[in-house]
Amino acid sequence: MVKYFLGQSVLRSSWDQVFAAFWQRYPNPYSKHVLTEDIVHREVTPDQKLLSRRLLTKTNRMPRWAERLFPANVAHSVYILEDSIVDPQNQTMTTFTWNINHARLMVVEERCVYCVNSDNSGWTEIRREAWVSSSLFGVSRAVQEFGLARFKSNVTKTMKGFEYILAKLQGEGSGHKEKLESSPSCPDLCGVCGYHHPTLSLGLLISPLGQIPPLQWGLAQRG
Repeated sequence: MVKYFLGQSVLRSSWDQVFAAFWQRYPNPYSKHVLTEDIVHREVTPDQKLLSRRLLTKTNRMPRWAERLFPANVAHSVYILEDSIVDPQNQTMTTFTWNINHARLMVVEERCVYCVNSDNSGWTEIRREAWVSSSLFGVSRAVQEFGLARFKSNVTKTMKGFEYILAKLQGEGSGHKEKLESSPSCPDLCGVCGYHHPTLSLGLLISPLGQIPPLQWGLAQRG
């Protein structure tokens, strides 16, 4: 049994603005649970699509009834992988995120598709899907209900954080501060958007996290 979520949101900003803000979402006042973010892989395909993988660390406060089921030394931080495909020609961005620890307790998978709003070309539409599952015998349903409720709460915070960053960027009036023309020799310049995205060596992740799963470029087929 898997709990499923489907939602749709609209940001009153252009796709280009949302795309730029996506990489600068953290920190913001609504994301205090996000501790770290690192880019571990990035490539531009021959057809000019941008493929990226990020590792995020977030706090993972368990409900009190769940804390009684696990030892006190169980880590309260959750590692999340986020794979994304950006297609600037068609103005779409698809992301797929999932947790890679605490998987026995609960797995939350999320897919988001960002595209131009059909009613207003100056706005951006976000179609969001999520799947919440648990393999804990006897309490899986309660865990899934808790996970779904927390996910819905986090969506609200995510949208507020997005709006905060968009307002901040638009207030600055200069977009991203590290554009191509200001850093022409930087080896981490994105070949699609021209922005600088610092990259963390994948080898640094193998020791604390174990084997990193393959890139989820088939994420669009999740159903």
